[in-house]
Amino acid sequence: MRFYIRRVGFYAVTLWIAVSLNFLLPRLLPGDPFSILIAKLQRSGDIPPAVENSIRLLLGATEDQTLWEQYVAYLGNLLRGDLGVSVTKFPAPVSELIAGALPWTVGLVGTATVLSFVLGVGLGAWAGWRRGTWVDSIIPSTTLLQSLPYFWVALLFIYVFSVQLRSFPIIGAYDVFTFDGPEPTWAFAGSVLFHALLPAVTIVVSSVGAWLLGMRNMMVATLSEDYVITAEAKGLHPRRIYLTYAVRNAAIPSVNGFGVALAFVVAGSLVTEQVFSYPGLGKLMIEAVRNNDYALMQGVFLMITLAVLAALFVMDFVHGLIDPRARHHD
Repeated sequence: MRFYIRRVGFYAVTLWIAVSLNFLLPRLLPGDPFSILIAKLQRSGDIPPAVENSIRLLLGATEDQTLWEQYVAYLGNLLRGDLGVSVTKFPAPVSELIAGALPWTVGLVGTATVLSFVLGVGLGAWAGWRRGTWVDSIIPSTTLLQSLPYFWVALLFIYVFSVQLRSFPIIGAYDVFTFDGPEPTWAFAGSVLFHALLPAVTIVVSSVGAWLLGMRNMMVATLSEDYVITAEAKGLHPRRIYLTYAVRNAAIPSVNGFGVALAFVVAGSLVTEQVFSYPGLGKLMIEAVRNNDYALMQGVFLMITLAVLAALFVMDFVHGLIDPRARHHD
């Protein structure tokens, strides 16, 4: 019980620190959302004082408030689910923009991450079990693919499969010439899957090598443990030794890493989404940084922080359940 209480306290303090930094860092940067938006609007002509005051109130520009008062107001807005208004896509609320981009990122990057984990761990366990055979030859090729930059792989796939072979679309999440927007039809679902295939393959190809190499090395180390050698000496069936004694114990670090990887699914694959113009959180964050959209940056960073902390929190509890040593050593 003490282990779980300490974990809850640790993550509560970490969440408070992350939220505080999310509030403070944008305010240390030069400029503010109000001045940036006013400068953009003034390119089209003078702005009446009433309109300027309305924009100031909408963006929460409170120059007469102290930093502490702004911080208290920021926490209150968070508790109400109010993340502010985007300057980039004014006057759209940040919460609506995130809600619109999050399903695309979770669908694409989440599916690709799960596929990469299953393939990498499965092949890594097999390679570790058949160590020293021809199966080990797949390790260098996957490691090479892992070392290649995401954007280079994405651009290469676009050039080969989209430009030369014309087998896949270059950009977008669905066929915008056929569909005006998301709709609950099989035709739309097929278009989404078709557009997501190339970006998903890019993510899987670039990340499967890490899972494979890590699992293979853990399998080799686990197979030399005393309990595996004892199981072999007892004459247990190789399949039982493979699944129950070797894979189950060797997969613990990979499962922990998978929890962290799932957390970063919310962050999206920034470069991949940008190259394929995929409307996910990664592309949204790049647009926010490019346009100095502090409210949108804060909202996206907060979502990423919450996802990472939630995943680590769950994985700590799962790790405590499957490995009693973690509870006793805490």
